[in-house]
Amino acid sequence: MTGEPKAGASRISARMVEAAIEAAGEVLALRDPADGVLTRFFRAHKDLGMRERAFVAETLYTVLRRRRTLEHRLEGRSSARRLVLAALVCLSGVGARSLAEILGEKNARALSALKAGPNAPMTPAERMDLPDWLYERLRARMDEAEIELLARGLNRSADLDLRVNPLKAGRDEVLDRFHAEGIAAEPGRYSPLAIRLKAKPALQRHPLYLSGAIEVQDEGSQLVGFLLRAKRGEMVADFCAGAGGKTLLLGALMRSQGRLYAFDVSAKRLARLRARCARAGLSNVYPICIARENDPRIKRLAGKLDRVLVDVPCSGLGTLRRNPDLKWRQSPQSVAELALRQRAILAAAARLPRPGGRLVYATCSILPEENGEVVAEFLAAHPDYRIVPAAGVLAEQGMGPDTGEALELVPHLHGTDAFYAVVMERAA
Repeated sequence: MTGEPKAGASRISARMVEAAIEAAGEVLALRDPADGVLTRFFRAHKDLGMRERAFVAETLYTVLRRRRTLEHRLEGRSSARRLVLAALVCLSGVGARSLAEILGEKNARALSALKAGPNAPMTPAERMDLPDWLYERLRARMDEAEIELLARGLNRSADLDLRVNPLKAGRDEVLDRFHAEGIAAEPGRYSPLAIRLKAKPALQRHPLYLSGAIEVQDEGSQLVGFLLRAKRGEMVADFCAGAGGKTLLLGALMRSQGRLYAFDVSAKRLARLRARCARAGLSNVYPICIARENDPRIKRLAGKLDRVLVDVPCSGLGTLRRNPDLKWRQSPQSVAELALRQRAILAAAARLPRPGGRLVYATCSILPEENGEVVAEFLAAHPDYRIVPAAGVLAEQGMGPDTGEALELVPHLHGTDAFYAVVMERAA
């Protein structure tokens, strides 16, 4: 597997290594998402500079991505300190002798032993840095070679994808500006609004971001939004709006006309969405905080909407490039609970489309129990819905890829996070 940071010894100090060890201790407790824990850690350590923070984050995410490989080398003695040191010596190109000089001579022997590694062979799950239960779930539907390709894709760091807001700018215009500023960028492979950056510059203060002309959004997520084919003047709902990335895309595709309901159970997320909508120049978005999927405010819209996106809460295992801690935080029990919730949400959302209206079910999961099995059960219980092939919906808009009836994206083939989405139409 590749994609780890190459941290030369000349770039690091004992202070940086110790900060990485401290942060790893907090993250590996797995009580909260890694990105949130890391944000709190940096707030508590404001003396760390940008280069030091980058080192801590890169090292920590290497540990999370390659944890099983590192634990195998450590033969079970895997404290946060040992995991970080093993990651630096075995994966990040730091020489054991150089690191020993940074941390003290007493560490030299132990660090050299890490480089040698154990003699015992690795299991397939260890080699692919997957938990045993996840490997077995995947093995039930694909061969080992396919799993290895998928794991390699999921264990790499994700590229930085942007989405151009067509209400504010054109993609060529944004690309020209980036090139003029020395920012390496290229068009996305599939979405006509996608731009992929070669590096990961801080864009939060860039004029294009502040003006609402660009948003950070994975190209696969953009394709899910295009599946809805939302048009100006229609009544549309993003049933599980979350952070609002797809809501903003739908609003732009509607040219800020019609009504776009953004439902979510989190008032805080919806408050942030309001600010994002204002920056994006959208006036057709109506954020509504609901208590549950059967909230009375949803029932009043039954049979009235043209399009409904149901991007359900899921395991997130398709986003391991960005959130590698999820493979250690999820479990068979949590996936089973999510699948029950997904079925309930989809059934509730299915009441909203009018006859002839469309419903898009989507996840960022790689597991059939959250994807095809949920859809098959839904269709069996709702004969008034039929599948509209996703490949055809995208082809009508001049884009791909052609993955057949369902949109199924994986990082090693499509260069995106893993997504699953199905378009369903209600009988007229």
